[in-house]
Parts: sequence; structure tokens; C-alpha cells
Amino acid sequence: MGKGGALSDGVIKKIILSYTYVAIWIFLSFTVIVYNKYILDKKMYNWPFPITLTMIHMAFCSSLAVLLIKVFKVVEPVSMSRETYLRSVVPIGALYSLSLWLSNSAYIYLSVSFIQMLKALMPVAVYSIGVLLKKESFRSETMTNMLSISFGVAIAAYGEAKFDTWGVMLQLGAVAFEATRLVLIQILLTSKGINLNPITSLYYVAPCCLGFLFFPWIFVELPVLRETSSFHFDFVVFGTNSVCAFALNLAVFLLVGKTSALTMNVAGVVKDWLLIAFSWSVIKDTVTPLNLFGYGLAFLGVAYYNHCKLQALKAKEAQKKVQQGGDEEAAGKLLEVRESEGGGKRDDAED
Repeated sequence: MGKGGALSDGVIKKIILSYTYVAIWIFLSFTVIVYNKYILDKKMYNWPFPITLTMIHMAFCSSLAVLLIKVFKVVEPVSMSRETYLRSVVPIGALYSLSLWLSNSAYIYLSVSFIQMLKALMPVAVYSIGVLLKKESFRSETMTNMLSISFGVAIAAYGEAKFDTWGVMLQLGAVAFEATRLVLIQILLTSKGINLNPITSLYYVAPCCLGFLFFPWIFVELPVLRETSSFHFDFVVFGTNSVCAFALNLAVFLLVGKTSALTMNVAGVVKDWLLIAFSWSVIKDTVTPLNLFGYGLAFLGVAYYNHCKLQALKAKEAQKKVQQGGDEEAAGKLLEVRESEGGGKRDDAED
């Protein structure tokens, strides 16, 4: 009875912790997206400098990552040669900087709800680029599902009340760069046995992003900032925004580390629907029935894609267990043979 009670308490505690991690990640992801929209939107805080905002985030995250790894030693740095850094981390950093720049720029032109709908194309981009780079194998069933997701997003875009071509191009570009980055992480890092958690990823990638963003910032935003003499740096707004951005990375570390990447995908779907509801009810963005119908189709396609990935993962794990079981059985038989041979020799010696 005691053991059963202890087990039940442990299971309940684990469930509560899992839901807590999910809630924290959803809250922080939700907050960062809405906060970035508030800062960049010309109708709100009216500070349309996405490169500068991204650079502030990267500088802040780089500094805290260095403190956590070098000073407080919360996590251990990954052993990496200079050649590996230049060939693997630098390209990923370049793609990440472009992805962040374009995605933050999209908030100036598009509503939060519509941006979330366009982000449903991420699995399509990741799978397509994976096939092109021979990381994924082409399957007609999967590609059909990708086309259904694209069709749903196209319907949502057709039904968008405040469609902006330039904003859509920026967001689609951000999706393409981010998808390429995710595929290259598997090719350039994971395949070499280099696994970066969100903290070590910031430690290596954030300074690289800062360097790449510096050059377009000099020509695109710095001249405009110089002309804006009335602007003063609000430490409260940009400080809290940067803290939220860094806390989100820590939340990712907790969520994936304590649950799974699939849990994060499911939580992401919940977050997207919450953002759409918030955008419609609080920010007063227009969300049309055609928007919701199209996104609903895309959502079903994404849900099916996640389901297929989960089934494939389970099958892979089951195959590993079978192989391990077979290896253990073979090892057991070999041990039995050796023991019988050893026993026979011992009997001969005794005789």
C-alpha cells in the first residue's frame, strides 16, 4: 500500500511538473511574440528597428550564456575545434540571424494571428529542404500531406483581411532560413555527435549572429537611428524584453530536457491558437472565418505529420530494443557455451 501510494505520488508529481514546464514555455513564448509585436508595430510602441532589437537580444543572451557557462558553470561547454566552429556553427549562426531579422521585420507589416498561420509552413519547409539535402527520403504520402498544409495556409492567406505582400515575403523568408538552419544542425552538428542545448547554443551561436547582423545594421538602421534624435533607449522596455527572450531559451531547455520535443510541438499548437485568440480579442486584429478554416486544414496536416513522426520514432526505439535483446540473447548463449566448456575442462582436470 505504501509503495503504491509512493508510486502514485511520484506519477502525479511528474505530471504536475510536466504541465508546469509546458505552461511556463507557452507563457514565455506568448509573451516574447506579443512583446516584439508591441515594440515593432508602428501603431503601438512605434520602434520599427528589427535588426537593432535582434542585436539587443543577441548581446544580452550572449552575455548571460557566458556567465552561466564560464562563471556559474550551470552547464558544461561543448568541446569544439576552431575548424568545426567555422564550418558548422558559423553557417548556422548566419541562417539564424537572417531568420530572426526577417521574422521580427514581419511584425511591422502583419498581424500576430496571420504570422502564426504562416508559421504552419515550417514542417513543409523542413521536409522539403531535408529531401533536397538528402537528409530526408522522399515519400509521396508525406509530400501529399505537405501539400495539404500548404493549401490550408494558402486559404488562410486568401482570407486575410490585411494582407501585405512584403510582410508575407519576409515571414516566408524567415521560415525558409529557419528550416534550413534546423536541417543543417542535423547535418553539421548532430551527425558529428555535437549536441547543443539552448544555453550552449546561445553561447556559441549568439555572438556569431551579433557579428552577422552588425553589417546590415550599419547600412540599414544606424543612419535612421541617428536621424531619430528624439529616441532614447528605454532600459525598462528593452531590458524586460531581453530577459523574456533569454528566459524563453531556458524554458526550451527545461521543456525538452524534462519532457520531449514532441511535447514541445503539441504545446506549440496550443500556443498558436492562444495567440490567434489573443490577437483577435485584445489587439483587435481581424480574423476571418476563411482564416480559421484555412488554418484548421493546415493544423490537421501538421498534427498528422507530428503523429507520423512519433510513430516512426516509436518504431525506431522498438527496433533498437529488439536488436539489444537479440544481442543480449546471443551474449547469453555464448556465455553458456563458454561456461559449459570451462566446466568440462574443470571436470577433466579433477579426473
